[in-house]
Amino acid sequence: MAVEKVDTTVADFDAHFDKLFAAGEDGGGKVKLLLFLADRDASSDLTWCPDCNVAEPVIYERVEALGKDVVLLRAYVGDKPTWRDPAHPWRVDPRFRLTGVPTLIRWENGAAAARLGDDEAHLADKIDAVLNDASSAN
Repeated sequence: MAVEKVDTTVADFDAHFDKLFAAGEDGGGKVKLLLFLADRDASSDLTWCPDCNVAEPVIYERVEALGKDVVLLRAYVGDKPTWRDPAHPWRVDPRFRLTGVPTLIRWENGAAAARLGDDEAHLADKIDAVLNDASSAN
């Protein structure tokens, strides 16, 4: 089982999203995940978002443990001032309506099937619920 990680920003998101998450395509049976994260600081390899720094390794651990083929689109929201803008594209996009980072979304049949927000994205059991049983996640 393999995890394909694809990194994107606001500038090139639509091209990656359309290719990997096109409505009506099953993705070859792969689990499709979107992970919205804060941008990394090149000098430390950490993000400006403490919640992202805590949640990210737990999410990757749980995705690897899933034992299924996964495509993980990591979408970087930008620097802190860019993300704080209420008109940020992913805050206003009706598909996502992000309010915080990190946010993990399981995508099925052209829509968000399960979602985990910044307040719970570091909890292994909540991550597992999103990965394994979309109907039981909030």
